[in-house]
Amino acid sequence: MSSRGQIAIAGAGIAGLGAALALIEHGFEVHMYEQSSQLAEVGAGLQISPNGTRVLQHWGLENELKPLVCEAAGKEIRLWSTGQCWKLFDLGEDCRARFGAPYWMVHRGDLHRVLARAVQARAPGCITLSTRIVAVQPAGQGVSMQTADGRTLEADALIAADGVHSLVRQQCLGEDRPQFMDLLAWRGLVPMHRLPAHLRRSVGTNWVGPGAHVITYPLQGGELMNVVGIVERSDWRGESWTEAGSHEELLRDFGRWHEDVRTLMNQIDQPYKWALLGREPRQGWAQGAVCLVGDAAHPTLPFLAQGANMALEDAAVIGRCLAAAGNPVEAFARFESVRWQRTADIVNRSRDNAQRFHNPQLADDALAVAYVDREWQPESVRRRYDWLFDHDPLSVPL
Repeated sequence: MSSRGQIAIAGAGIAGLGAALALIEHGFEVHMYEQSSQLAEVGAGLQISPNGTRVLQHWGLENELKPLVCEAAGKEIRLWSTGQCWKLFDLGEDCRARFGAPYWMVHRGDLHRVLARAVQARAPGCITLSTRIVAVQPAGQGVSMQTADGRTLEADALIAADGVHSLVRQQCLGEDRPQFMDLLAWRGLVPMHRLPAHLRRSVGTNWVGPGAHVITYPLQGGELMNVVGIVERSDWRGESWTEAGSHEELLRDFGRWHEDVRTLMNQIDQPYKWALLGREPRQGWAQGAVCLVGDAAHPTLPFLAQGANMALEDAAVIGRCLAAAGNPVEAFARFESVRWQRTADIVNRSRDNAQRFHNPQLADDALAVAYVDREWQPESVRRRYDWLFDHDPLSVPL
C-alpha cells in the first residue's frame, strides 16, 4: 500500500497478535480489539515446528522464548497396550540442519505472553480490551465495526482473528457453525519431578490405540510434562478449555492403556476436557476490506500439531500482502489465494491422521506392530511432515 493505513484486528490470541507484529513490522498503524477483560491464554502445550519457529525468529523473539521452550530430542510412536516404541524423527540439531529452524514445544500461555509483550512494546496502547466486534459493514474506503456494547469503530481494513466461533465469519459467510467431531480431548500438566526417570525424557510421544490416542511432550524448559488424550466419544459437547473433569472419568477412557499412560494421567493435578470442533475447508475469507485469519478462517483438528503454526504463517503472509498491494481489498484477495490450498491440505490431512492414530487394527497386538511398521516407516513420515516443515511464509511467492 502506498500509504500505510489503520488496520483493525479482532481478537488478541496467537493469530491476532502475530498479525499485529507482522503489520507493525511493515509500518502499519494497528488497533487490536479483544473481547476478554485481560490478556491471558488458557490451555496447555503447543508444538511449533520449523515453519512457525522461523517466523518467531524473524520477529526477534527467540532469545525471550528460549528459556520457556523445550527443543525435544525426538518424536516417537508407542503402542497403547504394550508400550512398544518406534522412533519417528530427530527434533534437535537434525531438525535445524534439515529445515533451518528449530522445533519448539511451548506452553500456550508462555507464547501468548511473549507475543503480547512484543506487540505492546512496539505499538504501545494498540490493544483495547473488553471489546467484542459483533458486526462489520463497508464505510467509504474502509470498514465500520459495531461492538457488543454499542460503540462504532472505523478503520481502513479489518483482520478477523476472533477464533473458531468468529462472529465476523458468521456475518461474512452466513450460518457456518463449527461441527462437533465426536472427539473428546483431555488435557493436563504434570510436574516432571513426579514422574519415574524413564518418563522424564525430553521427547514427544504419540501413543496410538483403537479409537483413541495420547500425546505427551515437555514444556517450560523440561519442568512440566504436557499430557493430552483424545478419545472417540459423542456424549460430550462442552467447548470450554477450563471445564474440569475427574480422574475417574479420565481413567474410564484410558484405564486399559499401558501402565506408563496411567501413571502420567494419575499425576495430573486437575484434568480438563473439551469437545473438538472442526469445519470443512471453505473459501471466502477475503470480503472486501475484511479478512479472516487463524481459526476463524481454517480451524483444524490438532493431529498434525499445526493450528498455531498456521496462525503464525497467516500473520507473516498477510503482512507481506498488505505491504505489497495497492489497497486492502487487493491484499486480502491475494492472501486468500496464497493461503487457501495449503491450509485446506492441513485441515484434510489432520483429519486423515485422526483415522491413522485410532485405527481398529491397533486393538490386536500382532496386527498393530505390522500396522505401525507400515504407517510410520521413514519414507511415509517424510511425506507427511517435510512439506509442512519446509514451508517458509516469509518468502513464499505472493
